[in-house]
Amino acid sequence: MRKIVPVLVTALAALLCSAAFSQTGAPARPSDFGKREFESNCASCHGNSGKGNGPLVELLRRSPPDLTLLAQRNQGVFPINRLYEVVEGGNLPAHGSRDMPVWGRAYRMEDAQYYMDAPYNPDVLVRSRLLALLEYINRLQVR
Repeated sequence: MRKIVPVLVTALAALLCSAAFSQTGAPARPSDFGKREFESNCASCHGNSGKGNGPLVELLRRSPPDLTLLAQRNQGVFPINRLYEVVEGGNLPAHGSRDMPVWGRAYRMEDAQYYMDAPYNPDVLVRSRLLALLEYINRLQVR
């Protein structure tokens, strides 16, 4: 299963890239969607390297974890299911604190503003963004 997820994410990214065309009709240059999501939403706290040394660390109540050690701390297995739940944030208790933003909700709001009345599936779009992000974090793992 853990070997299938990066393949699925890569295939999805390739499909999205192939659907994007420039004004000349030529395919757009492929982008690393997961890296872009990480740099936009995670690096300010976790740092560009994922080691928990982002520029906002001093403003946080707790230091963010070193994302490069997730697999190492889980007997060499990247904990994709648990990480998905944490980042997506939908299974949180009704009360209590959370230091990290709930990115599933943030992505839904951001996407709704972008697509407005255009037909799209918010669940699929959020899942795609999260899986691309997790695939990138998997590439950051210490081997």
